[in-house]
Amino acid sequence: MYEITKKKVLANVGGARTTLMVVKAPDVARVCLPGQFVMIRVNETGERIPLTVADFDRDRGEVTIVFQEVGKTTKLLGTLEEGEFIQDFVGPLGKATPADKKYGTVVAIGGGCGSAIAYPVARAFKDAGNYLITINGARSMDFLIYRDEMKSISDEWYETTDDGSCGVHGFVTTVLADLIEKGRDIDLVFAVGPVPMMKFVAKTTESKGIHTIVSLNSIMVDGTGMCGACRVSVGGQMKFSCVDGPEFDGHQVDFDELMRRLEAYKEKEAISLEEWEKQAGGR
Repeated sequence: MYEITKKKVLANVGGARTTLMVVKAPDVARVCLPGQFVMIRVNETGERIPLTVADFDRDRGEVTIVFQEVGKTTKLLGTLEEGEFIQDFVGPLGKATPADKKYGTVVAIGGGCGSAIAYPVARAFKDAGNYLITINGARSMDFLIYRDEMKSISDEWYETTDDGSCGVHGFVTTVLADLIEKGRDIDLVFAVGPVPMMKFVAKTTESKGIHTIVSLNSIMVDGTGMCGACRVSVGGQMKFSCVDGPEFDGHQVDFDELMRRLEAYKEKEAISLEEWEKQAGGR
């Protein structure tokens, strides 16, 4: 059992809450690295879901996770309060981001909840001596998270909103394309967020030959490569996001196939959520 030591709602628009939780998990905190993830199970009858580590404190033995409450399990997780416990918290899993190297100029991009995931990776790039440009994007100002955290570690910091309510009116690729068109010398781009966002980030950099890493949020069951649910095509080969990733060369990922796979269980997920909300009395 893993105690929740802190809970904070980062955004809450139209009932779509983005929640931060700090979890007491000393064994995970002691060895986890930026880019890795954990598999959690809220209770004994719950399903397993992957959540990428948003931060960690080795001294306190704590791991931070950030999630948007959109389905049954994330909504169930969101009902837990400080002092309560998560049944299972397994990790660290997956390969860490190669962020401890000096590349030169690195652009770290986070879309929506992806900004929380991008933060520890971006911080590691900065600590390794890279010139760090960060781009935070969201549908609107109300959905922007980790603004102060990302700004504090950045040499250059940009925000974008789809509706123009804050920062640049447009997408993260609007800023990225502008930097490229201005002739900025970019050595590496790291992007995490909605799959369509990562797809178009990769398309923006591909023609310029800028190495681009994306973090994939595939469907996972066990997180150890045994079930095959998280398979994704990379460079024409089948890979497992949980053990071969979750990060891959964005120019090699078959994003269209990934999006189809993510849609495969939408109907069943909606039914599961509806049944849970009826039992829970709604929220």
